[in-house]
Amino acid sequence: MLSDADYPGNGSGNARRARKRSSGESPGDGQTLRSSGRQINVRVKRTNNPPPGQSKRKATDTEEEDDQSEKKYRKCEKAGCSATYPVCFASASDRCAKNGYTSRWYHLSCGEHFCNECFDHYYRSHKDGYEIFALWKKVWTSNGKSEPSLKAFMADQQLPFWVQCTKPDCRKWRQLTKEIQLTASLAATYRCGMKFNNIKSEGPDQCCQPEDLRVAEVSDSWWHSMLILPPLFKDSPAGPFLASYYPDCVGMSPSGAASNPSLSELRADHCRAVPPQIPGLCPYFQPFYQPNECGKALCVRPDMMELDELYEFPEFSRDPTMYLALRNLILASWHKNCKEVLTSQKCAVHIIARGLVRVRCVQEMDRVLHFMTRKGLINTGVLAVKRPLLPERHCSRNVIVIGSGASGLAAARQLQNFGTQVVVLEARERIGGRVWDDTSLGVTVGRGAQIVNGCVNNPIALMCEQMDIKMHKLGERCDLFQEGGQVTDPAIDKRMDFHFNAILDVVSEWRKDKSQSQDTPLREKVQEVKKNFLQESGIQFSELEEKVLQFHLSNLEYACGCTLDQVSARSWDHNEFFAQFSGDHTLLTKGYSTLLHKLAEGLDIRTKCPVQAVDYSGDVVKVTASNGSQWTAQKVLVTVPLTLLQKNLIQFHPALPERKMKAIHSLGAGIIEKIALQFPYRFWDNKIQGADYFGHIPPGPDKRGMFSVFYDLEPQGKQAVLMSVITGDAVPAVRDMEDKEVVYECMKVLRELFKEQDVPEPLHFFVTHWSKDKWSQMSYSFVKTGGSGEAYDILAEDVQGKVFFAGEATNRHFPQTVTGAYLSGVREASKMAAM
Repeated sequence: MLSDADYPGNGSGNARRARKRSSGESPGDGQTLRSSGRQINVRVKRTNNPPPGQSKRKATDTEEEDDQSEKKYRKCEKAGCSATYPVCFASASDRCAKNGYTSRWYHLSCGEHFCNECFDHYYRSHKDGYEIFALWKKVWTSNGKSEPSLKAFMADQQLPFWVQCTKPDCRKWRQLTKEIQLTASLAATYRCGMKFNNIKSEGPDQCCQPEDLRVAEVSDSWWHSMLILPPLFKDSPAGPFLASYYPDCVGMSPSGAASNPSLSELRADHCRAVPPQIPGLCPYFQPFYQPNECGKALCVRPDMMELDELYEFPEFSRDPTMYLALRNLILASWHKNCKEVLTSQKCAVHIIARGLVRVRCVQEMDRVLHFMTRKGLINTGVLAVKRPLLPERHCSRNVIVIGSGASGLAAARQLQNFGTQVVVLEARERIGGRVWDDTSLGVTVGRGAQIVNGCVNNPIALMCEQMDIKMHKLGERCDLFQEGGQVTDPAIDKRMDFHFNAILDVVSEWRKDKSQSQDTPLREKVQEVKKNFLQESGIQFSELEEKVLQFHLSNLEYACGCTLDQVSARSWDHNEFFAQFSGDHTLLTKGYSTLLHKLAEGLDIRTKCPVQAVDYSGDVVKVTASNGSQWTAQKVLVTVPLTLLQKNLIQFHPALPERKMKAIHSLGAGIIEKIALQFPYRFWDNKIQGADYFGHIPPGPDKRGMFSVFYDLEPQGKQAVLMSVITGDAVPAVRDMEDKEVVYECMKVLRELFKEQDVPEPLHFFVTHWSKDKWSQMSYSFVKTGGSGEAYDILAEDVQGKVFFAGEATNRHFPQTVTGAYLSGVREASKMAAM
């Protein structure tokens, strides 16, 4: 704070100190000096020579007229400001210049200025307003990070609010009087001429009154560049999500946050913060990173723009505060209520910011909300809409989607919600693709997918929340049973799990400097590392330890969907380089089909229509079904499984680019099979004691994929249903078996694991045959030896802006999952809308 002695303008003796100050806020700046609001005129000799032929007297008269005009008015000194005759909005000082003369106008925006006298009123320590400024400054510095300047104080505390009339045929902006505080409820109900304090509005319709001329300027592109300070929102819905951040770093006002010493320390130390617990919010909704947090899928930094945001909104690259304030508000509002369409109108009422900048924020809200809707960040999932979510310019006239699995239905739902006409062509008699649920055993059993791996920010969790579906959280406990009935010592399991992961760590280290041409099968590399470890350490695994290691290797084959001799050692876990879904692993007790059927509601889906050819040689794309039926569209989205592309079941004209075909064949089509058994009673309860699953230690390496894990599909219920998986070398072994033979093999294993008791015959059962399914022939993809994760990106590339591709095998970040398939459909819908 400047003392009176340091304050420029204290008497004529201080005139020599009136030079420009670096803060840009201290009065003076080389202009006319002042003291306590009293004007001291310092004349500057004019050097302009009068034009030839003009009398000296006339020049003198003109100079005197300029002097009078200069005393009466003074322009804003901000270069480019359109305000010829500024008006002081503050009216704080008794000597306020109003719309008259002041020694300096302070610019906040074009149309919003305050005079030097009002500056003095708050800035000078002996003035009445100083204590108000000092108190605000204390709150600001304790909560925020930006400078508590007097301009910031004026923008945060003294500027009047602007509010828009809610009458559909009016929508004019009105400036509220200074004493009225804007709230979300007032913004949602305001009408022109509205009276406050229970005073009824009388007289003519106030909507007829013209709108302030300054409002029209706000929408001009240059207006934002003339804004001195970015808007900082108060009472933003994002507040509870971002309590660990400095408010002004995430688009919120520090004066609107409660001062909390422990919170201040947390912010100052940049400690890792625990995600906030917000009452009523689904615990799986964590849309914002907390400070120093990373590696969480579908999460954004609330204090930083993403690359695609910078590309879409380059005007905010220098100062992203306004964009961040709007984006954070929108994301928070969506996650607080994901069951209804989020509109600009619903968000706009929560923009609580003073000044004309609120008008600009409301105008920008449409653009930001449409962008986030198009990207699938909001207004997504199983949401049904009554009118298009995007403006017409974002919508293709019509799109054909080939395949009604998770990716095809996701894209079709998004596109239809955007306003595009969509037809879905499905080869099967049913929808769902590799999602196929069976209820014949008394509970829902997924013949395909049924588990959600990592629920935090997972769109599957979002859809469950939208439909009020509860997922069953899978516990971590998994006892390993040996044939003979013994339970494996957890210490042995833990030790071999450590060695197993250590082997994979060495493989990860090995691949760092290896090219694709130096790739090797994962099985070969694992055996090599294991052999070297045993030789160098002198350790010998016991027979049981070797069997436990084989169990962990069978789990790896389950994850890859294939035997390890086909999997790339260099790229087997390529997606782990990207942020993955964290949190609980859950079982969808009602099955994925419930979600997909909800996605399909209202869509035009033609079943039993296998597509034979796609011709994209003309202006429109022509799609031909095997029965001869034809459809045309501007764009086509292909979502068929990878195997069908590898076997050319769809003929493309022209042929797909060589680069894409090479990528298609560099990925493998993994297969796992399932078996489900219904028993008369739950014979396993006493032994597994409420666990969700238990493991089967294989008797030897040749048996390691045969029923390695058993899942209890209703652990807290009365139904007695077990489901197991067949992976790795066991898949071809059972391929040509009859179902009863597979059941016989499975029962032999169960009777060995529960040898101490009688195991009843199953009442009912089913066995899957995905390898023989004409329209799948696979479970999920993997990277073959010599391939790379880049193949997923190449598969995702569109061809000539006409033919697009989606499915789990096009999602490099989240392959092999329903989540990945769903997100690939959302991605392609966004891509089409952007075009």
